Amino acid sequence: MKHIRWQLLIALVGIAFLGVLLGYLALDTASVARPDWGGTYIEGIAGRPNAINPIFSQYNDVDRDIAALVFTGLTRSSEGGKVQPDLATDWAISPDGLVYTFTLRSDVYWHDGAPFTADDVLYTLHAIQDPAYNAPPDLGAFWRTVSITATNATTIRFQLTQPYAPFLDYTTIGILPAHLLEEVPPGELFQSPFNRHPIGTGPFQIAEVTTSRITLDANPRFYGTRPYLARLQLRFYPDYESVFAAYLREEVEGIGRILPAYLPKAREISRLKLYSAQIAGYSLIYLNLSKPAFQDKAVRQALLYAIDRQRLIGNLQGQGILATSPIGPKSWAYAAALPTFPFDRDKARALLDGAGWRDDNNDGIREKEQSVLSFVLTTPDEPTRVALANEIAQGWQAIGVKATVQPVPASLLVPNVLRPRQFDAVLYEWRTLSNDPDQYENWHESQIPSASNLGQNYSGLKDRDLSEALEAARRTNDLAKRIELYRVFQERFTDLVPALLLYYPVYTYGIDARVNNVHPAPMLTPSDRFHNVTQWYVKTTRVVFSAAAGEPTLAPTPTTRLPIPSATPAP
Repeated sequence: MKHIRWQLLIALVGIAFLGVLLGYLALDTASVARPDWGGTYIEGIAGRPNAINPIFSQYNDVDRDIAALVFTGLTRSSEGGKVQPDLATDWAISPDGLVYTFTLRSDVYWHDGAPFTADDVLYTLHAIQDPAYNAPPDLGAFWRTVSITATNATTIRFQLTQPYAPFLDYTTIGILPAHLLEEVPPGELFQSPFNRHPIGTGPFQIAEVTTSRITLDANPRFYGTRPYLARLQLRFYPDYESVFAAYLREEVEGIGRILPAYLPKAREISRLKLYSAQIAGYSLIYLNLSKPAFQDKAVRQALLYAIDRQRLIGNLQGQGILATSPIGPKSWAYAAALPTFPFDRDKARALLDGAGWRDDNNDGIREKEQSVLSFVLTTPDEPTRVALANEIAQGWQAIGVKATVQPVPASLLVPNVLRPRQFDAVLYEWRTLSNDPDQYENWHESQIPSASNLGQNYSGLKDRDLSEALEAARRTNDLAKRIELYRVFQERFTDLVPALLLYYPVYTYGIDARVNNVHPAPMLTPSDRFHNVTQWYVKTTRVVFSAAAGEPTLAPTPTTRLPIPSATPAP
């Protein structure tokens, strides 16, 4: 009996020791979820593709979205507008700023297995240079000034006619496969079947296209970071309201864009993560500086002080950031210490009084000599824009300025109103397709539109100091000098108030919480929401680690690629 008690005691001590040991091991080791490959992400977008081709996609957001996943360029834009290598490994610029020599990667393959070479770059840019190129005319006009030669299969040389610092931004355009398109004349390229099922060098390749969706698979030959997602599908809907409804029906896991009207409801959906980023461009009111009243800087300043811009942004559900310069705050060239013209009706009234505009007859509208401070505020006929214009007009009425809101079809605003300069004031949202801060075409005195000039200085600003700063800034590649010159431009612009800057627009999209590692960044176009799509993941795996050794890091994402199949083109 005594012997049995000793055995029981030994057993209990052993169990206790084992428990302590296991507890220690549990404290010292654990597991962590890490991204794993596989899974599908489905996103709803408004619209349908027209030509999935990077040299034609500027007119259609859906085309641009797909092209961003399928194609890559010699370079790519990073945060802050700086250009980084992509299909090119690096480049050199001659001392006079006229010659750019690019070295291409030698490990790039098209989706069909054919190798990428300098011939592909030549074909793409020669197609844009061709007079028959029927896409953005300014893009074709620019490239026709550049001489392009291939030194060998991995070296491209660009010869410019004059120094042009924004040149690198033009090299971000997606490159087309010469081996598939070299027999297609540039004038027929827009109608080519290639644009319905294209072949690119991007992280995803097209698996299927229907009238309602496009399905893309991860590119096993991709030279960059291997995508975690195995498949990405974009489903097409007639409008943004339909996309939102599709998410509520659980047809999609992402909403390509959420308009301000739907944000309150979207914020109530706990599983929907909202991502917001400033998108390139700015909302403003162009003033026609040929009109006598607008030639007085005090009047222009008063009109800006009288706009409650923060209230406007609030009415847009916060989808805006107060604008102080035509160059956005995410740009390396942005000058932060600029006057902001805060909402101040008393200051606006004082400025008008000092400029001689008074309401002596008490009819609510200011007069000066024989002129009345009254004009037409033209706006696109979109409901949000019309509401915005009416609120601005009401604010001006409070300081004795009458603005009659006149909606016009958005498609007619540029050709019928802005370009012929047939307006008093125009509410407009300027979108730029360039990451470079160059503002030459928008505000240089030579860019005032005319019958022979397609410039975009719609206000008609003429200022030699401002123009000289813009001229010099695009002639030098010295970043420090460009920053200083753009500071001069911005300070001069702020002093002159040639237009009324309202806000920088904000773009919001939504993605289900099951999709991880989505990081918003400043956006040039809506397709930039995919800037880190190769790092998105929906699947995870558990990894055991020792606390003594430290937790394994989740970044950077693995860059290994799948084996490269034969380079035989697909039938």
